[in-house]
Amino acid sequence: QVQLVESGGGSVQAGGSLRLSCAASGRTFSSYAMGWFRQAPGKEREFVAAISWTGGRTYYADSVKGRFTISRDNAKNTVHLQMNSLKPEDTALYYCAAGDYLGGSDYYTDRRYDYWGRGTQVTVSS
Repeated sequence: QVQLVESGGGSVQAGGSLRLSCAASGRTFSSYAMGWFRQAPGKEREFVAAISWTGGRTYYADSVKGRFTISRDNAKNTVHLQMNSLKPEDTALYYCAAGDYLGGSDYYTDRRYDYWGRGTQVTVSS
């Protein structure tokens, strides 16, 4: 069992930066792949970024490549999402998720993740 709590959301102007964090509890955090998803009002939840359990592989949505960076610290049971050059279209509720035995396209698919946080709001104004 893994419990996830996101933090670091807020309001920022376009071009600004935010760093989201996800704190996990549970002894097996280091064995889970971690992902960030987001959902804007009236839209479906979409993949943002993911990282393998070792941290050796990362995956990004095309819309955030070059602007967002995902990282993890297994010693501290945390995963981060550094978001730079934010745009108004990045406004959404951001969720942290943990998944086991992910491979290939699994990383991009929300139904393959087993545990979810409650989300943290990111609002980018123009």
